[in-house]
Amino acid sequence: HLPLHAQVTGTVFDARNKKPLNNVTLSLLPGNQLYNTQKKGRFRFEDLSPGVYQITATSPDGRFDAQSIQIDYPGGAQEIAFPIRNITYMLATQVIVDEYGGSAYLRSVEGVALYSTRKTELIRPDSLLANTAANNARRLFVRVPGLNIWESDAGGLQLGIGGRGLSPNRSSNFNVRQNGYDIAGDALGYPESYYTPPAEAIERIEVVRGAASLQYGTQFGGLVNFLLKNGADDKPFAFTTRQTAGSFGFFNTFNSVGGTVLNDKANYYGLIQHRRGNGWRVNSGFEQTTGYISLSASLSSRVRLGVEYTRMGYLAQQAGGLTDAMFESGFKGSIRDRNWFKVNWNLGALTADIELSEKTRLNVRNFGLLGSRKALGFLGQINRVDDLGNRDLINAEFNNLGNETRILHRYSFHGRPAAFLAGVRFYRGNTRMQQGFASDSNDADFNYLDPVNPGQSEFAFPSINLAGFAEHLFNLTDRFSITPGIRVERITTSSDGYYYQRAYDLAGNLILEERLDEQKDLKRNFLLMGLGAGYRCGKTSEVYANWSQNYRAITFTDLRVLNPNFRVDENLKDERGFNMDLGWRGKASNWFSFDFSAFLLRYNDRIGNVLKTDSTDFNLYRFRTNIADATNLGMEWYAEVDLAQAIFKAEKTRFSLFSNFSFIRAKYTDSEEPAFDGKDVELVPPVALKGGFNFKRGAWRGNAQYSYTAGHFSDATNASRSPTSVEGIIPAYMLVDISAGWEKKWDNFRLEAEAGIQNLLNEYYFTRRATGYPGPGIIPSDLRNIYLSVGLQL
Repeated sequence: HLPLHAQVTGTVFDARNKKPLNNVTLSLLPGNQLYNTQKKGRFRFEDLSPGVYQITATSPDGRFDAQSIQIDYPGGAQEIAFPIRNITYMLATQVIVDEYGGSAYLRSVEGVALYSTRKTELIRPDSLLANTAANNARRLFVRVPGLNIWESDAGGLQLGIGGRGLSPNRSSNFNVRQNGYDIAGDALGYPESYYTPPAEAIERIEVVRGAASLQYGTQFGGLVNFLLKNGADDKPFAFTTRQTAGSFGFFNTFNSVGGTVLNDKANYYGLIQHRRGNGWRVNSGFEQTTGYISLSASLSSRVRLGVEYTRMGYLAQQAGGLTDAMFESGFKGSIRDRNWFKVNWNLGALTADIELSEKTRLNVRNFGLLGSRKALGFLGQINRVDDLGNRDLINAEFNNLGNETRILHRYSFHGRPAAFLAGVRFYRGNTRMQQGFASDSNDADFNYLDPVNPGQSEFAFPSINLAGFAEHLFNLTDRFSITPGIRVERITTSSDGYYYQRAYDLAGNLILEERLDEQKDLKRNFLLMGLGAGYRCGKTSEVYANWSQNYRAITFTDLRVLNPNFRVDENLKDERGFNMDLGWRGKASNWFSFDFSAFLLRYNDRIGNVLKTDSTDFNLYRFRTNIADATNLGMEWYAEVDLAQAIFKAEKTRFSLFSNFSFIRAKYTDSEEPAFDGKDVELVPPVALKGGFNFKRGAWRGNAQYSYTAGHFSDATNASRSPTSVEGIIPAYMLVDISAGWEKKWDNFRLEAEAGIQNLLNEYYFTRRATGYPGPGIIPSDLRNIYLSVGLQL
């Protein structure tokens, strides 16, 4: 509450929907006072004398034209309301957000980031009727075309998505972030994400395609940023609990508290989630616990500090892979009962948001990770029987620190809004990986038989990344804009350790053992550039185009790994290339939204796997090397039409049909190996289609979704199958999911219930042929399963 003295206070809000508008610049004449509205659209002008004043509102990001009101101030404390009408969106600044889950994309200026002319998607999990308790990626990302989703982890423990022909392996081709900071094992050397935020805690998901390489890193896939919820901003305490039970022993409990205290100056939010399940196959049980807490406080009207901490851990038994013959016979069991996987993840962040002026904003993020992942079991190929001997244990420990500082300045360029972004990034990673022998038991014993000398290898992988980046948004006319950008990178990745080389006779007896020490240092400096352009066709649609360079550094697993199924080329090189987009997006009236686009992804010196035969024991293994250049060309669309609005002009009923489609042609070119030249790039479904309907009337909601993914290859040679079942075709599959929900709101609480059936037709399918854990071999996806959720908010 503002103190009572000679002042005018009030709220700026959208006249159409009565929602408060933050980040609106207000100027007061006479007096020359300036104020940027804060949370809830609040403003205040102080130390005023009685008289007539004019208040003018402008939007730094161009959301609306300048508007003014006149007030006759009598003195004392006066409260006013300032409605903003006739909003005229500038180029690419609109966010099309359907509270029921429709199409959405990011504004050109969002916080301290520029998204103008880029292919972006905005997902709000609360608006989707999906099984958020199980982090079902198929449902969460239903409105993002061009994704290949791996469904091989029980209960949604890990997110595996790949876009536009890139591998979905633990989403490693995306820069995955939480609240703007990295959450992967090592952003450069080990970009795999073992932690995925609970979907029930996510406010929204920002997806930016490959052009995100300039602001967020060098990766080809782009950005996936999970923005978690804050505490309630209108009361000091709010509590949410949600309980979900489902098939195969699945149970999830999600509980959170949050609120705003200290005269609206401080906000807090905390959650605890626990889930467990047996899995539909034997030997596939899991248990996971996640905790998160965030605190933020305003030191002044211009400075806000925040602190966050995330703790996640899970233990999962790995049922192992299947051969093609097993899968085709309908086998639903497991031939591995001694394989386990364990993850512990600790993320922390310290942030500062500082308004240097009404047009300039500084954001500082300091972040770190202490984490580990442990894989335990029998590493032999799936066509070999477990010999019940000592198991292999691969342990990776991550210790990373980073800082990313950004400054965004808005100003007028020839009478039109413009924005300049610049930033620097420092990242230090330190990964330690060990591989050795563990017990021959069946339980989850993650201890080496010899802790001092694990038995196979031990390496330290330090990395340092320094980067600077800058982008600028120019609105050259009222309709046309360009966004040039640049990024400078210095990357250092090293390895220091040893490994054992062993040889065995035909009877399996050890005849040679040699320890080899190894040290490598790779230092690279390079420049990435990009350019985007956009043309506003009307108030609610635009044509956009973008070109941006990309780079992917060799990972630690590319440098050294010991696996009988897997070997690495000693002369492996980094990968380079670019992304191009051309699209048209927008919204027609209030019942039709769309985003149609075409893209080109060029990938030079692409790293892939080649199937070879060992000259000693004649066993097959996968050889990781630079196999060829690749060209991925495709088209994507998302469209949604609300029939209730279009035909009946219904205000209280929604019935929308949606379609998500992608067509991708991905081919290898310029290969020295005839086996690859002209072949299809692996893990690229040529056609993917999702469609369905959403329904809402009063307290009731319903949803049905159809998904089709065309058959595609799992390796670069386009092998139909192999003895190990690691290589081969991933057949086409079709899935149907349905769900229904009900909610009732009262003054102080809300009650909700939701039920659904996933894989309604009980399709027996798979999305992945694993080279190692959780295989190797075919990993079948979940059969038909049912879930029921009940929730309460106070």
